Amino acid sequence: MEQAAISRSVGVAAGVFAPGHLGELTRILPFEMVDDVLARTRAVERRVRLVPARVTVYLLLAGALFAELGYRQVFDRLCAGLAGLAPTKPSGSALRQARQRLGAAPLKALFDLVRGPVATVAARIRWRGLLVVAIDGTLLPVPDTPANLTVFAKQRCNNGAGGYPQVRLVALVACGTRAVIGAVFGPAAVGELEYAGRLVGDLRAGMLLLGDRNFAAADLLNRVAATGAHLLVRCKSGRRLPPVARCGDGSFLARVGALTVRVIDAEISIATSQGIRTGRYRLLTTLTDPAAHPARELMRLYHERWEIETAYAELKSTILGGRVLRAHTPAGIEQEVWALLVTYQALRTAMTDATDSVAGTDPDRAGFTIALSAARDQLILAAGIIADTVIDLVGVIGRHVLAQLLPQRRVRTKDRIVKRAISKYNARGPVIDRTTYKATISINMLTTDP
Repeated sequence: MEQAAISRSVGVAAGVFAPGHLGELTRILPFEMVDDVLARTRAVERRVRLVPARVTVYLLLAGALFAELGYRQVFDRLCAGLAGLAPTKPSGSALRQARQRLGAAPLKALFDLVRGPVATVAARIRWRGLLVVAIDGTLLPVPDTPANLTVFAKQRCNNGAGGYPQVRLVALVACGTRAVIGAVFGPAAVGELEYAGRLVGDLRAGMLLLGDRNFAAADLLNRVAATGAHLLVRCKSGRRLPPVARCGDGSFLARVGALTVRVIDAEISIATSQGIRTGRYRLLTTLTDPAAHPARELMRLYHERWEIETAYAELKSTILGGRVLRAHTPAGIEQEVWALLVTYQALRTAMTDATDSVAGTDPDRAGFTIALSAARDQLILAAGIIADTVIDLVGVIGRHVLAQLLPQRRVRTKDRIVKRAISKYNARGPVIDRTTYKATISINMLTTDP
């Protein structure tokens, strides 16, 4: 029988720093970047230990890739492809102490370096020259420990508080690439509007912000407009907004606090083989010129707000797999969430680099699950850590993404729901139609008096 020997070289840091990598994603989060944030946050160790600060950062980032594993198992995967270069395996206690010494500041500083809309040539992320972004919030469950309960409360239900304590995350996401521009999080007892106010500073002129009805508060809208960014936010269809002027397309101008907004009403119908469902939408926008920004186009554009819902699904379902976060203390939760956001942003950057390499490829067609799986494999192999002389922007992760591009997105008529609940109890009621239907959407612009 013929045999073949496969040999390869591994480029990593020396000694106890060798496990400090993220596979091919290290090119996006290189040693120099991590060392810089460690120096700026004064988190560099005074003496080199078995688990140096740089290795601890990569351990936390790798933990986001392998959310189902404990940190000792994650460390094993960081060492799996090092071909005998791995140092002595640290104990679980040593890894815990390393994470506690590091704190959350370096991970937050690292997120501040990588966050942003991600540079791309794709035209779809802009509409009439405006960068389309969306804001929304979500909840992440954390371990039910005495320490966590001092900060994070459980949700209230009919029988009192139940389930796990939760942390509220509110993010600003670029539609199209789904890259994270800004994020804040904390106790779920604090509402989305307060967290959203902390993200206003991340908005800039040239952006168009999409938001649901929770973000239609007058104070927030005025603060958003003061940044120079435009907004397109849904509000309750029955909200009283006396017109101050009328536009030729049926929309009208109104005042929300000190802000002049254009109010667009439409009736949206979705037709399937099971019949027609109709609902009324009212949008508020600072784009007041109906000729430059047609009402019908704005109504269709608002559907792009689903991009942030998909981003949260990737974080909570694809990466975390519906699991509870690991950390048993509020400080650990803060550290873990920043690591999760940094790793997500690195994956999104790799995916956008890949789709940009093929002209005309919509970033929406890049499969997040495919990129995550390839990134995990490259980490275990310790492959692509140190770039060659010729930089390959696509890389192995990108080639996997391009080889398995998703089809163009279908029309969605309602939230995604699981077909098989993880609980024996019915979710969202006993009768749920989980059949997929072909749908046609029609928009009827309304010109009735408000």
